[in-house]
Amino acid sequence: MSKNTLSTSLFNRDILQQAIIDAFAKLAPRQQWKNPVMFVVYLGSMLTSVLWLQALRGQGDAPAGFILAIACCLWFTVLFANFAEAVAEGRSKAQASFLHNAKRDIIAKKLDEARYGNPFTEIAASSLRKGDVVLIEAGDFIPGDGDVIEGVASVDESAITGESAPVIRESGGDFSSVTGGTRVLSDWLVVRISVNPGETFLDRMIAMVEGSQRQKTPNEIALTILLVALTLVFLMATVTLLPFSLYSVETAGSGHPLSITVLVALLVCLIPTTIGGLLSAIGVAGIGRMMQKNVVATSGRAVEAAGDVDVLLLDKTGTITLGNRQAAAFFPAKGVSEKQLADAAQLSSLADETPEGRSIVVLAKQKFGIRGRDVHSLGATFVHFSAQTRMSGVNLKGRQIRKGSEDAIRGYITEQGGRFPADTQNIVIDVSRRGSTPLVVAEDKKVLGVIELKDIVKGGIKERFMELRQMGIKTIMITGDNRLTAAAIAAEAGVDDFLAEATPEAKLNLIRQHQAEGRLVAMTGDGTNDAPALAQADVAVAMNSGTQAAKEAGNMVDLDSNPTKLIEIVETGKQMLMTRGALTTFSIANDVAKYFAIIPAAFAGTYPALNVLNVMHLATPASAILSAVIFNALIIIALIPLALRGVGYKPVGAEKLLQNNLLIYGLGGLVVPFIGIKLIDALLVGLHLV
Repeated sequence: MSKNTLSTSLFNRDILQQAIIDAFAKLAPRQQWKNPVMFVVYLGSMLTSVLWLQALRGQGDAPAGFILAIACCLWFTVLFANFAEAVAEGRSKAQASFLHNAKRDIIAKKLDEARYGNPFTEIAASSLRKGDVVLIEAGDFIPGDGDVIEGVASVDESAITGESAPVIRESGGDFSSVTGGTRVLSDWLVVRISVNPGETFLDRMIAMVEGSQRQKTPNEIALTILLVALTLVFLMATVTLLPFSLYSVETAGSGHPLSITVLVALLVCLIPTTIGGLLSAIGVAGIGRMMQKNVVATSGRAVEAAGDVDVLLLDKTGTITLGNRQAAAFFPAKGVSEKQLADAAQLSSLADETPEGRSIVVLAKQKFGIRGRDVHSLGATFVHFSAQTRMSGVNLKGRQIRKGSEDAIRGYITEQGGRFPADTQNIVIDVSRRGSTPLVVAEDKKVLGVIELKDIVKGGIKERFMELRQMGIKTIMITGDNRLTAAAIAAEAGVDDFLAEATPEAKLNLIRQHQAEGRLVAMTGDGTNDAPALAQADVAVAMNSGTQAAKEAGNMVDLDSNPTKLIEIVETGKQMLMTRGALTTFSIANDVAKYFAIIPAAFAGTYPALNVLNVMHLATPASAILSAVIFNALIIIALIPLALRGVGYKPVGAEKLLQNNLLIYGLGGLVVPFIGIKLIDALLVGLHLV
């Protein structure tokens, strides 16, 4: 996708220029109210601005220049927080800019009936409704999301995925889903539209990536409530300081009461403005980082849930293994020749277009010269594989040939009144122990033998699972293989557990079982049979090449259709949570240093003994207060790159992560303000500004 998107570098001139404009546009009260912490700073900015105007008329409680400096710093604090959010949104808009180009005025060829060849009516794509049937011919753009009900064609999906290589879309199976805005390159398709205008996948992608429909996540809401509570506590404490100050000065008969300007500055420095100003930007940037990985999250909640996931369900084929299982050998049952077995296996695979099925045909040809037969002359009726039966085959001239998993064929043979031989069971065990997949072939009620399918575990996958284990994440391999094969591959790959002979119902029950134990579960899927499990999972990543049902059930869509991407999604989610935690730690810690700068300066006129707390030896009360407020504004803009890029990700446990946060961001949050405020104070004194 990166080939088709605009540059999303933090220092992209177009993004920064627009972010500056948006930062001022966000000064509208309706926008500011969305961030309660910064809304308090916003009110303080307006109050000090009014106080400055009064000071110009000689009615101020502090020098006009000092009030103006404080007001400007507060306005910049608000603007910098707006700027951080605007940059995050701008990067997301840049990533989605090419999606707008995919939305175009398309003329749809609407059919009265779902049959190619009938007259069609040309209408605008925006007039289509769910259930309408359209014809798309070579060179036409697909007018809306839908499912292919007739035809087969190559489709250019680069407008969505960024990949120039066309993909095949056909009726039936798991590759029948098409997306509006993509283009048919050859042949034709008849498509039933599955959504109404404005609800298409492209519309949802644009809305989510631009952040226009981003809702706060549960953790973000909880943190906001905490920040609001702290703000209210400090607000009440600050408000009560004015009468105490007036009473103290009157009682002592000396000193100066606190000015409202100083109280506003004190409040702004006490409340957690750093994390308050960056919180929204962190959330928007999290969705943006998902988009950079070619993953579209249909909700911010899904991105956050990815960071909290502690159980991963991973398909074996294509995720843990290379996924190109090939027929390697034929093992005939007792009383059956190997050629007999190869002939029956090839017949049952003639209509099997999977790589495994084609490899069986090729192996039979290579070993025995058995070539493909004319299925029409044979009068063959093919039985296609399904997730429920977990076997396929062919019926011809009174013969019923089936191939499938050991338990599926055993059940089939038993139903026919036959018996599953012990020697075949031993072959299945031997093949499984080698980590290969055994396919049993039967004719009528007789078992003919076993086909060995070999697959290879991906290099480095064991190390990835070890990293996930260190993070406290349990990995479970899902496979249709029998338990022996699954156990062998699970041991080689290093997963924590496995589910063998998996059916859609078994996947769904496994997810519910872990959720009942209080765990968050993530999984991937691409077929209609995966939809129930995807709908149940907390993080459900649907493959873009999969069915519309899978994409509707999931809360994320992987445009690259790479099952391994699930691990990267979890890492990205955790990085967002780590970033939020790190900046929250830094924000609270840096408030402590600001106390030592502003409190002695604010109260020294009333209580001279408080000068002992001026550990930074700041020049004057005015310079101390102004330095703290300037630092408070500058630290937000200094942390924008960290908020957008995220903290460095390392696969460590929660305890180690907490230690790192406290050491780096907690200690850093204490030390950096002392240094920063002291330098600003020295600069103000050197420039004779205070």
